[in-house]
Amino acid sequence: MHETDYEDDDDFYDGPSKSQVKRELQAITDLGKQVIELPFDKVKQLPLDEKLLEAIRTCQKIKSRGEGKRRQVHYVGKLMRNADIEAIRHQLDVWENGSKETTAQMHQLETLRDRLLADDNELTLLLNEYPEVDVQQLRALIRAARKEQAQNATLPEGQDPQKKNYRALFQFLKPLIITT
Repeated sequence: MHETDYEDDDDFYDGPSKSQVKRELQAITDLGKQVIELPFDKVKQLPLDEKLLEAIRTCQKIKSRGEGKRRQVHYVGKLMRNADIEAIRHQLDVWENGSKETTAQMHQLETLRDRLLADDNELTLLLNEYPEVDVQQLRALIRAARKEQAQNATLPEGQDPQKKNYRALFQFLKPLIITT
């Protein structure tokens, strides 16, 4: 007999281990549990097919924590294997933490508002960048917010400061900065 060549690559499985596959499937089931806990209006916004949506709706209707609920949760997990897991995770992250872009835009907007209140030259720079802005309304909002700031500076301790005009200026600037 000749020596058999066992070094043939076709004889060895190079995929994920059985344990790794189980961990991945458990992660998908856990994600399914998160989705089940969401209000159904939000669930409808996720990229899910009709069969999965119906399974989630059924699971949400089951009130007891018994065997029926457990089986339905696992069924949802099984159906989720065919869904776009990364898109679902991304959307859940956005709902939970807010989008990083929106947060950055809000910080930019707050900084612009504070600069406008601190320096009249900032208004000139803003008008050069956004000539379509209603100058008269913007100037009135800035004056009112500055007046409000001055009044807030003289308030006795423990009294809440007024921020109506401060917020109104923010809302006026919002359409300029925030992109959807």
